[in-house]
Amino acid sequence: MIAKDFKTIRRDLHKIPELGFQEFKTQKYLIDYITDLPAHRYQLKKWKTGLLVKVPGTNPSRVIGYRSDIDGLPIKEETGLEFHSTHEGRMHACGHDLHMSIALGVLTHFVQSPIEDDLLFIFQPAEEGPGGAQPMLDSSELNEWMPDAIFALHIAPEYEVGTVAIKEGLLFANTSELFITFKGKGGHAAYPHQTKDMIVAASYFVTQLQSIVSRNVDPLDSAVITIGKMESGTVQNIIAETATLEGTIRTLSPKSMKSVKTRVEALVEGMKISYDCDIEVDYGSMYQQVYNDPKWTKDFVTFIEKTENRNLVICKEAMTGEDFGYMLEKIPGFMFWLGVNSPYGLHHSKLVPDEGAIDFAISLLTDYFESLNGKN
Repeated sequence: MIAKDFKTIRRDLHKIPELGFQEFKTQKYLIDYITDLPAHRYQLKKWKTGLLVKVPGTNPSRVIGYRSDIDGLPIKEETGLEFHSTHEGRMHACGHDLHMSIALGVLTHFVQSPIEDDLLFIFQPAEEGPGGAQPMLDSSELNEWMPDAIFALHIAPEYEVGTVAIKEGLLFANTSELFITFKGKGGHAAYPHQTKDMIVAASYFVTQLQSIVSRNVDPLDSAVITIGKMESGTVQNIIAETATLEGTIRTLSPKSMKSVKTRVEALVEGMKISYDCDIEVDYGSMYQQVYNDPKWTKDFVTFIEKTENRNLVICKEAMTGEDFGYMLEKIPGFMFWLGVNSPYGLHHSKLVPDEGAIDFAISLLTDYFESLNGKN
């Protein structure tokens, strides 16, 4: 039996964050670990840079799925950890290194102590972008082992270790990337009347976007439009011919997402006329809302309430985006927040989750899956 130091595994994975569909070292690390388990107790498939690992049950009547995402983010790490990222400009700033080590811990337990049902562990690439869940769902590999129920977790820096936060129904928002390109006419700063200045156009458009939420979304609903990146110009005395904006749209309902995009496009048409320029809009990756199945969520809540040393929080929905929503749209199940107690939030360059959450989550999930043994 192999050594099971899942904190060390987390640190190994933390050193090698890779972007979506580029998780080659990560996939190899996972395979090296898994193939050291008893070979007759699992089946392994590759899908792109991800993995599917099936643990046969002793008397299966269904397949229980568990999903872990595996990619990192394009963020320069500033944690000061001894095991910091060795990939310049890349970081596991969303906790996927913890997600993987927890999944490996649960997998290891059930390889050695199977339950009646088959268990399927999904190591999914590209959650942060461009989105791996939907194409994985469409793959022949997953369809051959399609789960009857599916579960996942996401670390939550704001909660203490030992806390699980969950709610029935909507947990995470509908999300869409937003890329806008402005094209006008550049020229000398001394002759602005001969140009079409895209810095001015893009800057004004950013302020116009803020009116969408305040004046076009039902105040009893919620939406967020954030522009996180703006690029334009070359030097101080040349008027910019092009400008680009990159941002995100998040809503609590598909209807609001459609309404926001319709308004964005209407504003674009007005800007084209006002600034005599060309504007292109690209929505990039779009993620389905994470909607927790009420029946399965109630079952999980009841399970936690009957156990000791596990703090349950019935939380509110969040504007966070997660492509696990595509899986929950097709397969009943839930996602929950796992407390990791960090002063820095998700996607922050100084995020340092408390590793005590790893053993807590492994114990929680193994106990929960064992509680499903023979129960339909």
